[in-house]
Amino acid sequence: MKTRRTLIRSPLEWQLTAATLPHPAIPVLAERGGTQLKTPRPVILVDTREQTPFDFSRFEGWFSGIEKRPLQLGDYSVAGLEDVCVVERKDLPDLIRSLTAERSVFVDRLRRMSRYPHRLLVITAALSQVKSPYPHGGVNPNRITQSLIAVLAGLQVPFLCTETHELGEEVVASYLYHVHLYHWLETNDHGRFLSDNDL
Repeated sequence: MKTRRTLIRSPLEWQLTAATLPHPAIPVLAERGGTQLKTPRPVILVDTREQTPFDFSRFEGWFSGIEKRPLQLGDYSVAGLEDVCVVERKDLPDLIRSLTAERSVFVDRLRRMSRYPHRLLVITAALSQVKSPYPHGGVNPNRITQSLIAVLAGLQVPFLCTETHELGEEVVASYLYHVHLYHWLETNDHGRFLSDNDL
């Protein structure tokens, strides 16, 4: 008896090994009445103490420059918006250490981040990795996961998990670009939206 071949596999069989597309030339364009606005490109800031910093060099069309300097808080920001925008990056081992051995220091940092209008915690690991058993140490992944949910609900600091360091670079670059763009639109009386009747 012949077996019927299914054209579309069950979503349960899908894996997180999909090849991502290359990044766009520009994350997003702002327009009014169908005409593109000429918007300045921001300068991205990278904290000098960041141990494995994101490499934003492939996004050179998005920014007018990348500067390394000590930031008061976080790992990344936008020049001129350091007081309103903060991004903190953690890989999985650093996240575990920050939410266990260095918890009080990290919670204090998150509390300070919560006062910023634009704040983001980026974890360069899939959420399934955060929730899975860790190879070393007796840390319960549920404790780490629930701490992240508490950061989101209690401190209102959003977090985002990216499967790779490179995908984290693109997400953070795009986030910083968007923060700058919305700020520029608002301060130049264009309103807080990218195009008419849209975001």
